[in-house]
Amino acid sequence: MVNSINTNPGAFSGVQNLRSASSALGETREKISTGLRVNGPDDDAAILAIANILQSDIAGLNVTKDSINRAISTADVSIAAGNSVSTLLLDLRETALKAADPGLDEDSRRILNDQFTSVRDQINSIVESADFNGTNAINSGGTDITAITGTNGQDNVTIAARDLTLGGPNVTLVGNQSIQTLSEAQTAVSAIDESLANLSNVLSEFGSGANNLEQLKEFTETLGNTTREGLGNLVDADLAAVNAEFEANQVREALGRTALNIANRQPSAILSLFTDT
Repeated sequence: MVNSINTNPGAFSGVQNLRSASSALGETREKISTGLRVNGPDDDAAILAIANILQSDIAGLNVTKDSINRAISTADVSIAAGNSVSTLLLDLRETALKAADPGLDEDSRRILNDQFTSVRDQINSIVESADFNGTNAINSGGTDITAITGTNGQDNVTIAARDLTLGGPNVTLVGNQSIQTLSEAQTAVSAIDESLANLSNVLSEFGSGANNLEQLKEFTETLGNTTREGLGNLVDADLAAVNAEFEANQVREALGRTALNIANRQPSAILSLFTDT
């Protein structure tokens, strides 16, 4: 080995080893701070590409779940309003039946008619207020309840709007129906019975649609959790192993500094050859 004060191979090697140890230490420190073993393309470009696709899928599933939740809430509002309309129709039927008694006097029928019209007018009020997030599925000209069901934004499920206003296709009791006469009372009872039968079918449709949405929500949540788990398996760091690697790299860096210090003292050792003893 040639002793030289111009070239120090040991120092060169020490610097290279120290740089390598410091780089490895920085990488393990980043893994610990982020909890990820893949933090960029330089770690594993293929895995990162797959992870980006999975993250996009997860974001799409979150949007899908939000859309389904909105649709479920809209359906719940429609069902609640429909049940209220059903309750009012039952009250109206009872009042109309009383007025359909042939032996009832006119004053009593007039009192019953006042009660009837008061309850009757509540139906449209309830229907018009059955709005959630700008969607009313039971008003005249109502909006269908729609939710996206896929991450591509194209697949969807729909609950058709149904008109529950007075005099409509389902609640056939007209908005100006009265029971002041025996004939009117009998007509009202018939219209109410038809309306109750129609309303039962409408509520069944809304209920079936809401159950379908709940199942889709559960499936979407399960799929999202599974996708997140798969993403974690790909990119999450084994913190126990990374911590052991971090401690080993700390030792490597410390040893590298020590080796570099020893190598840097070599030129001084050469000078000692020329020191008078």
